[in-house]
Amino acid sequence: MIIRERPSGLKLFLLLRGSVLPRILPVLLVNIAVATLVTWSHGDLWDLKITLTTIPFTLIGLPIAIFLGFRNNSAYDRFWEGRKLWGELVLRCRNLARQTMSLIDDPRPALASNGLQDTRVRIIYRAIAFVHALRDHLRDQPGSPYVATFLLPDEYEDMARARNKPDSLMRHMGDDLQRCIKEGRIEACLAANIDNTLSSLTAAAASCERIKNTPIPFSYTLLLHRTAYIYCFLLPFGLVDSIGFMTPFVVAIVAYTFFGLDALGDELEEPFGIEHNDLPLDAMCRAIEIDLRNALRDEHVPPPLQPVAYCLT
Repeated sequence: MIIRERPSGLKLFLLLRGSVLPRILPVLLVNIAVATLVTWSHGDLWDLKITLTTIPFTLIGLPIAIFLGFRNNSAYDRFWEGRKLWGELVLRCRNLARQTMSLIDDPRPALASNGLQDTRVRIIYRAIAFVHALRDHLRDQPGSPYVATFLLPDEYEDMARARNKPDSLMRHMGDDLQRCIKEGRIEACLAANIDNTLSSLTAAAASCERIKNTPIPFSYTLLLHRTAYIYCFLLPFGLVDSIGFMTPFVVAIVAYTFFGLDALGDELEEPFGIEHNDLPLDAMCRAIEIDLRNALRDEHVPPPLQPVAYCLT
């Protein structure tokens, strides 16, 4: 995610980081080259004069703009839903830490120094491992060895073998809660509150998987791709007779808008990736880790992640 002040003046036209321009630059340059060639030849293709007016482009351009806007709205809805789900994860992890420390009976205070043999510490640390594992799962990345610091060796090995690593950790959460009930360390009615929090974490993770595994229908995206490309590459033939040498400039502006909206929709459609405009899952995982480690009075709390070159991952 790009984190920076709103640009103004000349800087507005010179910024590249966070812009879709680098992504669309090759096809944009080809489109401008075609427009320049059409302008130089006055729309003549050898001995054939290609005559087009602006009327068909007016009729086609408005529907394309509407459909591009609709697709981008759909893509942004996916992006914003992903952000709300990760906000829910932050809330539920904080609630889990509070409930674990206050509802599970133990004569000792819940401190990180107790180690993973303390059930309360184990549950809270496992929640940290859960969000890290979920991030890697959504990004199709191999599990980070860093997660092993929050888990018992057998739990880490079990998670490494599992196809769905976050779900594996939730099962261990349930085992610990059941053990506490059997040992009489928490009443069943109070354990239900913790179980509801675990269910909410599982629901948020499943919803993130739904967004990741259900893209916008490909045929719809393909139709917009094709129509936008055909429109922009034929546009010079419809403008050259009316605006002459200004044709490449106008075509460049229109093509930048259409190609840019198309590329932006592609980026927003998958909010859990590692592109500059995707959600900063690393930073959100670090924020959860800081909150939960502070709750346990851990002496090794890492600092929050900061943007690097205005980009927060």
